[in-house]
Amino acid sequence: MQSKKTYIWFRKIAWLEGLSYLALLFIAMPLKYLMDIPMAVRIVGSIHGALFVAFIVMMYMVYNDYGRNIKWMMKAFLASIIPFGTMMMDKEWKQEEALA
Repeated sequence: MQSKKTYIWFRKIAWLEGLSYLALLFIAMPLKYLMDIPMAVRIVGSIHGALFVAFIVMMYMVYNDYGRNIKWMMKAFLASIIPFGTMMMDKEWKQEEALA
């Protein structure tokens, strides 16, 4: 039997990854291009990159531990590259977690 902690961590990391993506798009990028502060993208981009890698790893762990299918993985991946995607998917993932 799989641990529920895997899904809990997946959802937490998904939420953080989504927030870092929004910070990159709506805070760091405007700072870089409108105010000529490229360090903002370097810092926020590095954080977002690490969280994205963690999201992919956790996505695979949930896929493996809970017997999800490739369609579920594709949907989760698409949610991670669409602004607000992981936040919109959180309700569905919470229901899946409760059923697991």
